[in-house]
Amino acid sequence: MNVPTASQKRLVIVGATGMVGGYALRYALEDSAVGTVASIGRRKIGISHPKLKEVLHPDFADCSALGEALSAHDAAIFCLGAYTGAVTDTELRTITVDYTVELARVLHASSPGAAFSFLSGKGADPTGRSRMSFARYKGEAENALLAAGFPRVYVFRPAYIYPVEPRKEPNFSYRLMRAIYPAFRMLFPNQMIRADDLARAMVNVVVQKTAERENRVFENHDIRAIVRSFHATSE
Repeated sequence: MNVPTASQKRLVIVGATGMVGGYALRYALEDSAVGTVASIGRRKIGISHPKLKEVLHPDFADCSALGEALSAHDAAIFCLGAYTGAVTDTELRTITVDYTVELARVLHASSPGAAFSFLSGKGADPTGRSRMSFARYKGEAENALLAAGFPRVYVFRPAYIYPVEPRKEPNFSYRLMRAIYPAFRMLFPNQMIRADDLARAMVNVVVQKTAERENRVFENHDIRAIVRSFHATSE
């Protein structure tokens, strides 16, 4: 296991077997400002790295056993989720709200100074009035995180997330969007974001954090602005 220096960050990534979480893990491991990464998930991620500690946890309905694994961390990048239509409505709420709240509860108790970077979605409705279950549940999770006592919460609300690498698409909407992506990207640039760019932005905001307490909600155009800034810096 890698031993971080005092200036390096200790990160937790939840959902690293997913599309965005996988890229977040990759960027965190490559980032020299990151000393260690704890990956929390239900399935093995299938890689090894000196910075990486993998923790398998089968049931996110109760994260009490993760107290030690989540201690002494600087931030969490939370990418665990489910696609609408892939699970029942009850399961969608459980995964979107209950799992998020439970992980956040244990993280805050174990690392009270940690920041939280949360993968929400476009249209998330904190008022709970939306007719769309996904929007209501993401909004409910956002509200819970903002009230959980973390010094910094970063909420990311991407629109269409372009998978970048070929995969079996989870539903018809994603199959359609993949097919029309070249035209869609040209006509509606602020309605899409690449999965790898989104993941890098979620990692960057917690690695480059300031000392001030702050909560930020990043809509898709804000995420794209972050992406442009780090591409410009790297040129």
